[in-house]
Amino acid sequence: MMRHVRNGVRAVLAAGLLVAGALVGAAPAGAAAGPTALPASEYTLSADYHRFDALDSALVSTLGTSAVHTVMEHANHDRQALPSSFSVDGLSGGFRFDDGDNSDCQSFPQGITTSRDAVGTADSGNYDGHQLVLVSWYTKDGCDGAQQRSRITLVDWDATYPNAYRKILLVEPTGTTAAPDFKDIPIHAGGVSWYGNYLYVADTGHGMRVFDMRKILNTDPGGTADQIGRQSSTVYHAHNYAYVLPQIGTITSRTTSGTDLAWSSISLDRVSGSIVMTEYTCQSGCTGYPNRPPRAVRFPFVSGGTTFAATTTASQALQLPWYNLNGVASHNGRWWFNSSGQKKLYYWTPTAGPATFAWVSGGESLSYWEDSTNPDLLWSLQETTGGRNVFAVTQATYGGG
Repeated sequence: MMRHVRNGVRAVLAAGLLVAGALVGAAPAGAAAGPTALPASEYTLSADYHRFDALDSALVSTLGTSAVHTVMEHANHDRQALPSSFSVDGLSGGFRFDDGDNSDCQSFPQGITTSRDAVGTADSGNYDGHQLVLVSWYTKDGCDGAQQRSRITLVDWDATYPNAYRKILLVEPTGTTAAPDFKDIPIHAGGVSWYGNYLYVADTGHGMRVFDMRKILNTDPGGTADQIGRQSSTVYHAHNYAYVLPQIGTITSRTTSGTDLAWSSISLDRVSGSIVMTEYTCQSGCTGYPNRPPRAVRFPFVSGGTTFAATTTASQALQLPWYNLNGVASHNGRWWFNSSGQKKLYYWTPTAGPATFAWVSGGESLSYWEDSTNPDLLWSLQETTGGRNVFAVTQATYGGG
């Protein structure tokens, strides 16, 4: 963590200011009811990590790859310190994107994960020599258009390196092995989890798409902003991106409950070796989202591994009493749920029951940050145009103990 960021955080904490006109505090109020158990056996995943093997190999052979450390050596955006107007209880650190990304009305940050998810606490949580925060985004066709594509942003969070970040376009392989190509992935990317070398990205109506962080492809950043894919046998454009990350596989969700899961957000639980997901639903009145109580489901990885088995049955399923959920985290039997609509962070364990905390406006996904020497953290972010703060809070402040 950079020294000037820490100093800025001290100033913010001392100021005790407002977020979007409302004081964000830590005084919990007991919730009326907590989650209830659902039959976990009703929820399964089917995993295919080899769907695009032939095309991915052809793309790697044609374009070549760059390791994460190489991508970060060419980071071309500067992150900024959190503004003095930002305050949230238990604040530990954070940053804001540059002015262009902060005010972009076409692209919206959604999911968050870190290199601590990927590799744990060893070597300060460095992946390929860098301690990183990874954020997923979706881009619309115009400020009021439909979803057009998705990307990730890799952000250095390490005093050894500059306050820099780099954007990488997410793509789906197409074409043939003789003429491999790729296309945009127009998903919401509402949640993301990095585990080992694999990046899992939520695909709302289906499950997850899988990417391999060792297969970042080099593309020609020239061309025009609307060009995507193969322009000739050696030239590939990607909306002016210099790097693209091709999908390697799919994780498909199935249920016998009668109502398919809406994969709105995901995060990693390293303690149990699982991914947890939750649904964004409304109590009533929504047209673009389900109007029903949401669920949260836990799916375990293979024992000791960072992949799912060919078929995986959920190990836990919950019916939730809260709505407008954009974020979920779980660690060592504890759960957190972020409601953007209510500006609340809900905490729950089966033994202690639920608690409710005031939270930020425009809140999105959550990620648990393990630390072997300092307090564990929860990372989160805001999607609101002009106020895209990415921040970490001490998890103990929000019921974690």
